[in-house]
Amino acid sequence: MARSHSSKAHDAAPGPSQPPATSRPAPDPQPAPPLAGSELEAAQRLFGDRLALAECYTKHLASSGIVRGLIGPREAPRLWERHVLNCAVVQELIPENARVVDVGSGAGLPGLCLALARPDIAITLVEPLERRVQWLDEVIEDLELPNVTVLRTRAEQAKTQLKNVDVVTARAVSALTGLMDITLPLLKGSGQLLALKGRSAQDEVDKAKKKFNRFGVRSAEVLTVGEDLLSEPTTVVRLSL
Repeated sequence: MARSHSSKAHDAAPGPSQPPATSRPAPDPQPAPPLAGSELEAAQRLFGDRLALAECYTKHLASSGIVRGLIGPREAPRLWERHVLNCAVVQELIPENARVVDVGSGAGLPGLCLALARPDIAITLVEPLERRVQWLDEVIEDLELPNVTVLRTRAEQAKTQLKNVDVVTARAVSALTGLMDITLPLLKGSGQLLALKGRSAQDEVDKAKKKFNRFGVRSAEVLTVGEDLLSEPTTVVRLSL
């Protein structure tokens, strides 16, 4: 079982001048959406003989992931298309036996999806919030994923704890200009950042260009992956050092 490691990062607590948080009932768990048609075909191609594990992970997202606030209840019906498959297709950009760091993993998107699709890679999930780390640990233990480790810290503080990183991934963490500051130092001058983005990807690249020389960025590409598998392919910004 992969075990998590902690740093001094902690969940934020309300200050003394703040009013107490209003208690809200936890959302109800949802059934995982069934796999059928083109989504089933895509999942079979991406996960192969590990499809059952991917299905188990998706059930965790729909149940405890929703109850504990890692996924919104409205996302349940589209977990496969919008989240799991959307992340898993990025595996085609990752070299064989790569050492990968997923920054701001949250519910394991894209980190756990990539670990399931690519058992050859060693992946570290970097996540600062304790409740998310606890959930990730539980899911990793249940799925028995020996190629995954969870590191509880902020990305800015992870540089000294991570060595020989080939690829850094990130999804829904921040705009590229700010994301470069917390991810590229982890590569220590060599490797690539794969940032999952939306329609604003090229605009984000254009705004970030002024920082490229500072970090030694050799090339910046906006890539589309999964066109042959998904109705909505995944857009990835790849920065290579």
